[in-house]
Amino acid sequence: MNIYTRTGDEGKTSVIGGRVDKDNIRVEAYGTVDELNCFVGSAISLMKEDKYPDMIPHLLQIQHELFDCASDLAIYKPGIREFKVKKEMVDQLEKWIDLYDEETEDIKRFILPGGSQVSSAMHVCRTVCRRAERRVVTLAKEQEINSEVRKYLNRLSDLFFTVARTANVREGLADVEYIRSAEVFRKRK
Repeated sequence: MNIYTRTGDEGKTSVIGGRVDKDNIRVEAYGTVDELNCFVGSAISLMKEDKYPDMIPHLLQIQHELFDCASDLAIYKPGIREFKVKKEMVDQLEKWIDLYDEETEDIKRFILPGGSQVSSAMHVCRTVCRRAERRVVTLAKEQEINSEVRKYLNRLSDLFFTVARTANVREGLADVEYIRSAEVFRKRK
């Protein structure tokens, strides 16, 4: 199999159910999810197994689920096949958020990206995830999508924030607080 096909040389690409321009919002949405997947892989490569024995498999599972998200977003004509992203995947993210949140202190101020390398990498994942979510929101205004993908990305960015904070705890570093912020968050219940 050749890696190059030359079929995209005129600025078109194949999606599930047709061909579209490479700058189509659908391609932008699943392309941003693919970009996010790369950043997740990069973050995993920074993790030492002895400090992150639980996170590494969770993030690897997320990489597979991001492929599912992109696959669902690539469906140009609804009904061609069943969607892969399901509510249970969102529910799992919420369980992981709660699990990792238990390791962190209450937030008092806004948090800046930083601290450890892993934390910083997870903040990059969080911001790329938010961009992917924005692209999906734009796509959903124009065309039918699997709404679970939008929910998944929304929850996933929350997980990345929580994992970033947990990474700092595991590395023995404090979160970097935004110093001009008042104490804006309430204590956990």
